Amino acid sequence: MSQNNSTGGKCPVMHGANTASSQSVTGWWPESINLDILHQHDIKTNPMDEGFDYREEVRKLDVGALKQDLHALMTDSQDWWPADWGHYGGFMIRMAWHSAGTYRLADGRGGGGTGNQRFAPIASWPDNASLDKARRLLWPVKKKYGNKISWADLMILAGNIAYESMGLKTFGFSFGREDIWHPEKDIYWGAEKEWLAPSDERYGDVDKPDTMENPLAAVQMGLIYVNPEGVNGEPDPMKTAAQVRETFARMAMDDEETAALTVGGHTVGKCHGNGDAGALGAEPEGSDVVGQGLGWDNPNMQGRASNAVTSGIEGAWTTEPTKFDMGYFDMLLDHEWELKKSPAGAQQWEPVDIREEDKPVDASDPSIRHNPIMTDADMGMKVDPTYRKILEEFRKDPERFQDAFARAWFKLTHRDLGPKSRYIGPEVPDEDLIWQDPVPAGRTDYIEEVVKEKIAEAGLSISDMVSTAWDSARTYRGSDMRGGANGARIRLAPQKDWEGNEPERLTKVLKVYEQISADTGASIADVIVLGGSVGIEKAAKAAGYEVHVPFLKGRGDATDNMTDAESFEPLEPLADGFRNWQKKAYVVKPEEMLLDRAQLMGLTAAQMTVLIGGMRVLGTNHGGSKHGVFTDREGQLTNDFFVNLTDMAYSWKSVGENLYEVRDRKTDQKKWTATRVDLVFGSHSILRSYAEVYAQDDNHDKFVRDFVAAWAKVMNNDRFDIQS
Repeated sequence: MSQNNSTGGKCPVMHGANTASSQSVTGWWPESINLDILHQHDIKTNPMDEGFDYREEVRKLDVGALKQDLHALMTDSQDWWPADWGHYGGFMIRMAWHSAGTYRLADGRGGGGTGNQRFAPIASWPDNASLDKARRLLWPVKKKYGNKISWADLMILAGNIAYESMGLKTFGFSFGREDIWHPEKDIYWGAEKEWLAPSDERYGDVDKPDTMENPLAAVQMGLIYVNPEGVNGEPDPMKTAAQVRETFARMAMDDEETAALTVGGHTVGKCHGNGDAGALGAEPEGSDVVGQGLGWDNPNMQGRASNAVTSGIEGAWTTEPTKFDMGYFDMLLDHEWELKKSPAGAQQWEPVDIREEDKPVDASDPSIRHNPIMTDADMGMKVDPTYRKILEEFRKDPERFQDAFARAWFKLTHRDLGPKSRYIGPEVPDEDLIWQDPVPAGRTDYIEEVVKEKIAEAGLSISDMVSTAWDSARTYRGSDMRGGANGARIRLAPQKDWEGNEPERLTKVLKVYEQISADTGASIADVIVLGGSVGIEKAAKAAGYEVHVPFLKGRGDATDNMTDAESFEPLEPLADGFRNWQKKAYVVKPEEMLLDRAQLMGLTAAQMTVLIGGMRVLGTNHGGSKHGVFTDREGQLTNDFFVNLTDMAYSWKSVGENLYEVRDRKTDQKKWTATRVDLVFGSHSILRSYAEVYAQDDNHDKFVRDFVAAWAKVMNNDRFDIQS
């Protein structure tokens, strides 16, 4: 048969059109907002059975047997990827550390809570070279325990067991991290288009670390923290120490925690750079199918651990790198150091003079000894006066150091797990830690209707009640399970003074709520949320609907002593599209900031849409602004926002920065004003499709039902005390 026709012999698939990652179907219009971050991790991506609950499944786990298997794994060196000195401890610690270490305080994203190290881009970051092998070493354990242990939990636990196997008494461990099943789309890792691009691209001034672009924490694309060779690969320990301080602060660590982590992390294991880094194969995401997901193929490995190449720096920090001891202090502080080049050509520090017996032995051949090494970050610990003082104090008190490191490691690996009520397992520490944002249990023995009656009779407006409840709850971040209405921290510093919370109005409302709390026994946190319910039910009744807003008792009231005020500062909203407010004009579009806020609160695009429409007609705009209040019945829970937004009787005109007028087409008279956040629900094709649903004549009831359901979700996002 002849193949000489229009279709014969040609592949019937349009390569790249729909199946490759190069361009999405909306990629032609890059300025259009992408709603994908609201719908990631959809049920269709999840292979588990409907109703599968990992948090219930992990409670069935035989923790003792699992730990025993992990201990055995540490010293069971495999020919296909041999262990340094016959011990995988350092390798597993690096895997766990690099899983948890992507966390950043600014938006709570990153961290080890989702098992995201299995997917792009993190799986293929240069800083994660060879960690694909660490996960393959763990696969037999994952296979054995199956659904009772997530990859996310297993990777962190492997790091814990590694430390235990090398002599550290760890602070504790919690299970409960649930796996995701495809790459995260909501995390901004930087704008660079190449790996390890110069740091200058993410700083206003690379010599001023605090000018790094928010919410980033790592200094270069593809790194977890800082460049181990120095700023932009140029050794300068003082400059590197400054970057270390800023980077770790952005990961929620103070100077003592940073010093403890640096020492404890480099007390064991080694760097790998014994060969030509240019000879390595492609990263996992860029490798051929024959690699089966493994990358960085090393043709010169020859079955020897000592021939591995990852960072390019080569060597161990201590004399006995499979023991958790005080050797790092002696090595760093008791020697003079000079710059050298590794076999891979990387800049590293080596001692000017050292006794042969103090050198670590070769990772494969114990008859050979090599110089220990230090990175530029290690040298920063020595030359920076603050870090040096901390190291000297640790050195004098080994017990203090080990406790400080164990606590810092626990914080590093659990920072994004949320409040302690989410912790699971026999090794959960009893101690309440301030970074866990503790909240005492609230009372449930009060009468809900009595509280609501008192709120209704207090003379507060619908806007006051709904806005205060919203402002209290909107701080919630699903990224690290922080914030939310539980604890009523809106009464405490720094939240009580945030511009977005309208401090003067807030003070007036809280004074009323505090008295109601004292009179009824309900916590202030519960009263705040019930106030929102009262406002919504009143507004719905005015529109002709009898509704009951679902409510869960039992929120507690946090105190200043339970609140790390500094760590709450990054939770301050710079914009809240739901209340049509921005602190100032930003380069980022208002609708993009709305999308980010909605994603952190766990909302779908439809839920975001219905909440916007309801909040507008309830009159909850910041400062009483009338932008987007497309109704003549303000204070009634109607679908007027959508009806009027989609009505072609009106036209829309720009009259200033982020300011628009809605005009009658026939008379050209101004009817309403609006912002970009309002008009995007009519201009964006997907959002308009939702707006049209709620504008329909037969969907008045649906609008009210959906608004109430979405509202209840926001109010209860942080009720882990009853969700666990």
